[in-house]
Amino acid sequence: MEKLYSYGWIFILIAMVGDLLVSFVLSLFYGEYSNLKMSISALGNPSSPVRIPFNIWMLIEGILFLMALPAVCKAFRPISGGITNALLIFIAFFAIGACIFTCFFSVNESKDVVTIASKIHGAGSVIGFMLFLFVPLLLGILYYKDRDRMMGTVSIISFAAALIFFALFVMSDKAEFKNTIVDNEGLWQRLNLLFMYLPVAITAIVRIGK
Repeated sequence: MEKLYSYGWIFILIAMVGDLLVSFVLSLFYGEYSNLKMSISALGNPSSPVRIPFNIWMLIEGILFLMALPAVCKAFRPISGGITNALLIFIAFFAIGACIFTCFFSVNESKDVVTIASKIHGAGSVIGFMLFLFVPLLLGILYYKDRDRMMGTVSIISFAAALIFFALFVMSDKAEFKNTIVDNEGLWQRLNLLFMYLPVAITAIVRIGK
């Protein structure tokens, strides 16, 4: 357990950076894939040439998030047990629903093709993303309670930005926004992730440096 306390922030930083970096690198080996137009999980569809490495990474990413939970708990529980419990639950649901489920239940290349696997993936991903969306907000509250106004403000601003990009990500799938600037599902998802991760990443870097 002590090692999880020691290395937890490294684990979560690797998971977050890897989420954005690995998907970009793998997309270079998938000619039909568009980082602007397609979701990250599309890299794991049954016809994807990078399906196996992508799914293996998603499993690793989910495990890294889960292994970071003891460190997150130790850092914030003294400030507020209730808010920290919610923070841990939200991260855990994201790790399982949006990462580990993605490994075992793939989406299809076309959204018109719906299978049991794609339904399970969709449900897990939606729940995971919606819960993690509030992680920056919870961090902001914890930082304000701890009288760290700068990180509190960064976290709240990150939450607002993540919320905007999440809304655009959801809207991008609607027919009425086809061939408009909103029709950039991959871009909005990545920006959503960037701002969801930002305050957590800063926290990790600061904690690693101590």
